[in-house]
Amino acid sequence: MKIALGVSGGIACYKAAEILRRLQDRGFDVAVVMTKGAAQFVTPLTFRALSGNKVYMDIFEGASTGADPSSAYDHIFLAQATDLFLVAPSTADCIAKMAAGIADDFLTTFHLAVKSPVVIAPAMNTRMWEHPSVQENLSVLERRGVRIIPPETGRMACNTYGPGRLAPVETIVETVAEILARSQDLKGRRVLVTAGPTVEDIDPVRFLSNRSSGKMGYAIANAALARGAEVTLISGPSSLTFPGVIRVRSTADMRREVLHRFDDADAVIMAAAPLDFRPAAVAPQKIKKAKGKSAIDLEPTADILQELGTRKNGKVLAGFAAETENFIQNARAKLKGKNLDMIVVNPVGGPDSGFDSDTNRASIIDAKGVRDIPLMSKSKMADTILDRVAALLASKK
Repeated sequence: MKIALGVSGGIACYKAAEILRRLQDRGFDVAVVMTKGAAQFVTPLTFRALSGNKVYMDIFEGASTGADPSSAYDHIFLAQATDLFLVAPSTADCIAKMAAGIADDFLTTFHLAVKSPVVIAPAMNTRMWEHPSVQENLSVLERRGVRIIPPETGRMACNTYGPGRLAPVETIVETVAEILARSQDLKGRRVLVTAGPTVEDIDPVRFLSNRSSGKMGYAIANAALARGAEVTLISGPSSLTFPGVIRVRSTADMRREVLHRFDDADAVIMAAAPLDFRPAAVAPQKIKKAKGKSAIDLEPTADILQELGTRKNGKVLAGFAAETENFIQNARAKLKGKNLDMIVVNPVGGPDSGFDSDTNRASIIDAKGVRDIPLMSKSKMADTILDRVAALLASKK
């Protein structure tokens, strides 16, 4: 398998040579993509000698002189051959460019062309690591499915101490090997995912909804895509993006789109949070503010998950339960009552899990029992959930 090793300009560049060697020891073919800043620390010749492959740094190398016109497309050719793109070290500048979609050198242009899993190992001074813009950029990348290997705490080259030092080489190599080991376990599978809230109108200007951001569902869709699946994502209102996402608004809209595509799916992961109730009637005009209390009559919406459970026909059907109490008991009842293969239950209301958070904690419940998942990023949890989905799919062969 081929790994593209991106190296951006920081003092931790010297560790990239060891990362390259350790990846080769595991049988991976490694091609190095460098920034000009990285070449100030380690020469391209070093990486060429170690890898035995061409080192990519200048997107116009050869093309501008006419020596090799086809080299202007190297970022495309390499992307087509790459099974995983690892950037280690990844500087604050590199992270910002990747988050913004800037393509002003070979590494960042290659990032936009590659379709394989992307992993970054940040390394920078503690003050830079803790800056809000760096953390926001990391959140953007994580929501897009980029796996982030957090830096460790230690002494920096500038003789300060704190978080920001490149993660241990073995941690980086193990993470890459783990991702590649399962990167294509959903190849040929069709996975349907739902995400986000639904909206039910009260009048032309007001509506009912909930706090779901869609982050968990989008993370699952991105992770499934990286693992080789053909993914269909149906999403309620959300600011997040995904290739070909099908946008819906109401619970009825979501039901219609899910049922339309349900029969073609091998696995269905219902991570959305559709509303359980809607106004019995939508006012044709804006309801004016008046003295005293106003009442809105509500009626139940369709139970999409319940309906799907009656027509599974050999599919893997996974549901979610956002609970505030009796987590396991309530989730078990939902698992059985709706004929699910598995359910993911997570507590909501806390600052670090549930709605609109970039992290989550949960429990996966299926016929094998309960597996507790500690607090982790939603992108990492997505892979943990898909590990179980993949195992269930394999068991149904």
